[in-house]
Amino acid sequence: MIPTMDQTRPLPDRMIFTLSLAGFVLFWWALSVAKADPRILPAPPEVLAVIWAEAQSGRLWHHMSATLARVAMAFGLAMVFGTVLGVALGRMAGANRWLDPWVTIFLNLPALMVIVLCYLWIGLNETAAIAAVTINKTAMVLVTMREGARTLRPDLAEMAAVFRMAPLMRLRHVVLPQLAPFFATSARLGLAIIWKIVLVVEFLGRSSGVGFQIHMRFQMFDIAAVMAYALGFVAVMLAVDKGVIQPLERRANRWRRG
Repeated sequence: MIPTMDQTRPLPDRMIFTLSLAGFVLFWWALSVAKADPRILPAPPEVLAVIWAEAQSGRLWHHMSATLARVAMAFGLAMVFGTVLGVALGRMAGANRWLDPWVTIFLNLPALMVIVLCYLWIGLNETAAIAAVTINKTAMVLVTMREGARTLRPDLAEMAAVFRMAPLMRLRHVVLPQLAPFFATSARLGLAIIWKIVLVVEFLGRSSGVGFQIHMRFQMFDIAAVMAYALGFVAVMLAVDKGVIQPLERRANRWRRG
């Protein structure tokens, strides 16, 4: 008896995720075999060998930890500034009319220009690196949170007023649950972008981090090492996305389904 569509069980998300990654590795391996030149496109085992060697020497952990620290700092600052400014502009129409051109300008500033200007104005230091990444990311968070603030339901606000809820209770039980999906979305999208900006910052003006290592290995035309550091950090970001961001996003949207 052939099972019907209703009788077949969908594959678990973890299995789909694993099979998808396996398919990517096989695709990469096939391309490397077709190219037949490890200097141009090394196969997965060759890149894994470099990752293992760099991990054993301690260089991989040193540079990845430096990049992760910069990502965490800039991400946190951008989320705080963008959320506060976005909610304020979303609730104050007059201020938004005046400042909307500013938001558009900062949203469209080239990231490379911001990085170079921060290095020129502040110097080749950590403050300039964090400031450049934060400026690039804050406008994106602001736009998302501004849209979230505009969708706050007035009937829930009226209910909170009728029950004379305290401001903190109103914020916790009425405002934050409505803003949580927008916050989770901006966090997930922002994390996917912010670490790439951090690598550019490190590439241009830092002496540590994954971006710095990619710069050094690029000068030596060491493609296997370039791919090793890039894929190592991508693996970390995938783990953060699957283990932290996606569960928070599902939790933030749970109240809508309830």
